Amino acid sequence: MLLTISTTHQPATDLGFLLHKNPGRHHVADLGFGTAHVIYPEATEERCSAAVLVDVDPVGLVRDSRSTRSPAASRFALAQYVNDRPYVASSFLSVALGRLFGTAMRGRSKERQELADRPIPLEAWLPVAACRGGEDLARRLFEPLGYAIQARALPLDAQFPDWGDSRYLSLRLAAQARLRNLLEHLYVLLPVLDDDKHYWVGADEVSKLLRRGGQWLAAHPDHDLIARRYLRHDQRLTRDALAALFADEAADPDRSDLENDAGEESAERQAAPVGQRVPLHAQRLAAVLGVIKASGARSVLDLGCGSGKLLTELVRQPGLRRIVGLDVSHRALAAAGRRLHLDRMAPRQRERVDLLHGSLTYRDSRLRGFDAAAVVEVIEHLDPPRVGAFEHALFGHARPDTVVLTTPNAEYNVLLAGLEAGSFRHADHRFEWTRGQFAKWAEGVAARYGYQAELSGVGPEGTGPDGAGLGCPSQLAVFRR
Repeated sequence: MLLTISTTHQPATDLGFLLHKNPGRHHVADLGFGTAHVIYPEATEERCSAAVLVDVDPVGLVRDSRSTRSPAASRFALAQYVNDRPYVASSFLSVALGRLFGTAMRGRSKERQELADRPIPLEAWLPVAACRGGEDLARRLFEPLGYAIQARALPLDAQFPDWGDSRYLSLRLAAQARLRNLLEHLYVLLPVLDDDKHYWVGADEVSKLLRRGGQWLAAHPDHDLIARRYLRHDQRLTRDALAALFADEAADPDRSDLENDAGEESAERQAAPVGQRVPLHAQRLAAVLGVIKASGARSVLDLGCGSGKLLTELVRQPGLRRIVGLDVSHRALAAAGRRLHLDRMAPRQRERVDLLHGSLTYRDSRLRGFDAAAVVEVIEHLDPPRVGAFEHALFGHARPDTVVLTTPNAEYNVLLAGLEAGSFRHADHRFEWTRGQFAKWAEGVAARYGYQAELSGVGPEGTGPDGAGLGCPSQLAVFRR
């Protein structure tokens, strides 16, 4: 079985530092079931490729009693001796990746740590990947993680095309990603594609899944499928894995919203003109709702819907035929369902509303085909390196006709009582943009993805101690195709 990992980052030979494998050497590792080799078929400043070749010993498979526990071993009498395991990417390759690139998979690089911490152009090629589910499944698994996919079904026999295609794919994955993430995705998803493992699955496999998938699996639209297949359909282990994966969602989102927003809203009220009665968060929702109504949208996404404040307003609009809220937190979605009273909603009304679990930074085919999308005070909660993935998922993949987005105006913070200089309004904010930074980002997104951007503000305009204008407390951008 073969895997190649390539980059065009320059100098491309830095891939050797990231993988901890010198491009000038042939690296060999004994895996018990066979031997793994790492060589570099190309290593130039412009492009570098590392090839992983796993030579599986078929006699060793028969001697290894663990292999007989694999479903593949019981499909027919000679399955131990005649099978595809030495030739296709499967759990054998996952084990090889863990053995060969364990340090790289932990995101460490003694000589190039800064490079290991940031996304670079990467491509992985699996000439023969076992895939029970075909190209559609491969896309379901890898596209939400930001990969561009080229998949080609391999014929059962090239000399007899009438026999049709096999269940094997030639699979290429390309993305701007950290090498650590690529290795983790392959480690977890290769056995999921194959829907098989060559060894007994026990409780320690739950720990492996959480260790390699904990940073991305919870937000994946098919996390249930991934956990189930990775754990060989063991219901108890799957249940334990999912419970552990979402264990950090113990807090009640309604209460968390109140606690996290209280300081921000209190500070914003202090800066509001005397006599102003409408809170800024209510003004934001009204402004967003006005944009959606003016667009003539019939279907709307609320991305990062939280406990459903905007969804409540959208449901009251009779012209909207389809309303979908998306959030990374299961508990937040449950809170949104309670706020909307979905359990008591009339059937015709209930058909209009859907709540989906997912992440703003992963491409999701469920989000395509909508007229409008709202992203209200959400982008600033993303880690800065993930903003690019958010842009591609929303503007490049989902591509609604209209996007309305709000975010705090950092310049206005000097007017917010009790906010220390240089601090953010909300404990979970990862950044806050000035008007210039927001305009540069919005214009860049519009140019890259074929939108027109219109910028404005929400709330009263402020003036600094030096008399300079500070703009509005919230910034608003409307993107139209």
